[in-house]
Amino acid sequence: MGLLDSVLGAVSGHNSASSGGAGLVGLLGTLVQNPQMLQAISGLLANEGGQGGLGGLIGKFQQAGMGDVINSWVGTGVNQPISSDQLGQVLGQDTLSDLASRFGMDRDAAAGQLSQILPGLVDRLTPQGRAPQGGLGNAGDLMGMLSGLLRKS
Repeated sequence: MGLLDSVLGAVSGHNSASSGGAGLVGLLGTLVQNPQMLQAISGLLANEGGQGGLGGLIGKFQQAGMGDVINSWVGTGVNQPISSDQLGQVLGQDTLSDLASRFGMDRDAAAGQLSQILPGLVDRLTPQGRAPQGGLGNAGDLMGMLSGLLRKS
């Protein structure tokens, strides 16, 4: 769990310097309070995760009629928001319930937190404006990318 600790350390070390929640540090500041969320989010985006990685998540958004939303996060333009209800439609209530139990909160609160964090996180993990062909890698790769982003913030 050393990589998780280093990511959380980077967040907590830089969180006070963030202005009004701007940038990745602001988006991930909540993770300092709930490190289980970082693990669960990496499970959503990592190739070996239950959603099929970033490509699988993009597919779920497209199936739910919200491909334009996730495409805005991946692309270089302005990130479109997503409501917690919309996120529930994309992920499904069972997935949200599972994530909520890992977060230690109710399903609505978990969906609300994810709807605030995911757009900026996906945006930062796809800086070239496109999803990498091989996905974002496994959970360890993803944690390394997050740690690198936090050091730059």
